[in-house]
Amino acid sequence: MPDIVVMFFLLGLLAGVVKSDLNIPKAAYDTLSLLLMLTIGLKGGMALYGNLRWSLIPELLSVAALGALIPLALMPILRRFARLSPADSASIAAHYGSVSAGTFAVALAFAESRALPIGAEVTLYLVMMELPAIMVAIALYRRHAGKEASEAFQGIWHETLTNRGVILLAGGAVIGAMYGPREGAAVTELFMGAFHAVLALFLLQMGLTAAETLRPIPWYHWRLLTFALVAPFFLAMAGLAVGLMLGLPMGSLMILTALAASASYIAAPAAMRTAIPQANIGLAMLAALGFTFPLNVIVGIPIYYQLAMWLGN
Repeated sequence: MPDIVVMFFLLGLLAGVVKSDLNIPKAAYDTLSLLLMLTIGLKGGMALYGNLRWSLIPELLSVAALGALIPLALMPILRRFARLSPADSASIAAHYGSVSAGTFAVALAFAESRALPIGAEVTLYLVMMELPAIMVAIALYRRHAGKEASEAFQGIWHETLTNRGVILLAGGAVIGAMYGPREGAAVTELFMGAFHAVLALFLLQMGLTAAETLRPIPWYHWRLLTFALVAPFFLAMAGLAVGLMLGLPMGSLMILTALAASASYIAAPAAMRTAIPQANIGLAMLAALGFTFPLNVIVGIPIYYQLAMWLGN
């Protein structure tokens, strides 16, 4: 059976499909997303406590390079296969090069439930993949439009680096690394104990939101929908290859594979609205949240785990 937290996503998806009056207020959803990202940051920071070392730098740079290369690979596919405009191609490439905190949380819970060894630095993968993907996608679009990429970067550095997700993930990691599990126990134990409950409620809302994006399904975008269902498996193989090259422990290998297969629905939409106003963000959300996110949390992560076990041993 799927992990219990995934069942909450399916419950939300079912409720949305049957048009139930189940609804999580926006304020509650915002609170859940904030708690989830802060908890992920704190968990990563506490794991880093006493484990910071210079050898992490090549690993993190390799992960950042993966985030930058994904938009480069996807842009021509989206232009030629999905037949999207340059603006929409760059936008969706940025969403898929960037990463999903929700997918990360599910993959982390999956790895922890199976007691897989997880490197202390996995939370930093989220931050390291976010910015390069967005910047590369913007540069690709500006080059196609015959404009200087630097024009689009004005304000994007600030927009991306001060995004609430990045602030909470990075800030939580710093706080956790400073105080560790013992000194910070008065605060961190509350977050750690509630992690799975918060994740379950977050996924319930994600199920409702995914159902909304799919009502009605725009079948005339069948090329994009096919991309959203097929691309994650190829991207997962790229993440798996990088993880194997770095010699990551099994839990970290599976999480990086899942991250590479994921698509952002928080940071990337905000950045793309500013940098590429011509892009249809609804299309990106349809692909990322309506198809790729459900695919990953329901069947993708177990498949990535099996691939990691098969190739990593």
